[in-house]
Amino acid sequence: MSGGKNDTAVTRFILLGFSDYPRLNVFLFLLFLVIYLVTLAWNLSLIALIKTDSHLHTPMYYFLSNLSFLDICYVSSTAPKMLSDFFKEKKTISFGGCAAQYFIFSGMGLTECCLLAAMAYDRYAAICNPLLYTSIMSPTLCVWMVAGSYMSGFSGSLVQLCSLLQLCFCGPDVINHFFCDLPQLLVLSCSDTFALQFLKFVMAVIFGLLSVLIIMVSYGNIVEAILKISSSQGQSKAFNTCASHLMAVTLFYGSGLFIYLHPSSNDSFSHDKVVSVFYTMIIPMLNPLIYSLRNKEIKEALKRWEKRAFA
Repeated sequence: MSGGKNDTAVTRFILLGFSDYPRLNVFLFLLFLVIYLVTLAWNLSLIALIKTDSHLHTPMYYFLSNLSFLDICYVSSTAPKMLSDFFKEKKTISFGGCAAQYFIFSGMGLTECCLLAAMAYDRYAAICNPLLYTSIMSPTLCVWMVAGSYMSGFSGSLVQLCSLLQLCFCGPDVINHFFCDLPQLLVLSCSDTFALQFLKFVMAVIFGLLSVLIIMVSYGNIVEAILKISSSQGQSKAFNTCASHLMAVTLFYGSGLFIYLHPSSNDSFSHDKVVSVFYTMIIPMLNPLIYSLRNKEIKEALKRWEKRAFA
């Protein structure tokens, strides 16, 4: 034993989850269960609405349906395991299961970064080049942008996973979190983690800051184009088409960059756990609402669906 670590290889981890609040177990379980079910229902409903309404068969809603699918996969990579652990005495996960959970969670998160950047470019093309929009955002380009987002996201996740599998874990085996995330795993490793810490920072720059830069440049041009619109009604309509995306971007990147860019330490993990609930569960639940509440086309599609359903 040296520094609280021994030479026995860890084959499983213990997830503390929310065991710090034993009296709130039932309340937290029901709360997170409702959030998870609502997230699934809202995102699946939005996908179905976009799929069945021909008026929504445009690039913007194609990206939005893919964002909803991503959010379903994203929240499902962590929530079922967390919910099943609430009433278990030992909240264990195998090393392989932990690595797989991180790979899927990270892949979905990095893919969402790329997809949000693609959606910003779509808004740029729609507002800054309205006459050429349909030719610029062709169905083929849209498919390639979505496919490229997935390939980039899971390639980045695979690189991190390969580096993670090179580390040794020889104790302790307790993760102060409700899922296997990289900052918590790095603290538990008895190997030199400098290379993976640096890789984590590089990935945050490539997928986080670079995506934000693309979004900022796109919206800089959008704002310039909107200010040239003579009618206030036209300006208001253009701003409304971008407001939802900007809100989703702010929530996702704000919480994600906070977690992955600040230094990892045991003292910060309890606070990180609360922030993680926000970006792993709350944001995927809110996204369908953010994109629907102020969206006239979605509201009209819902009215058409109601007429068909109750006709």
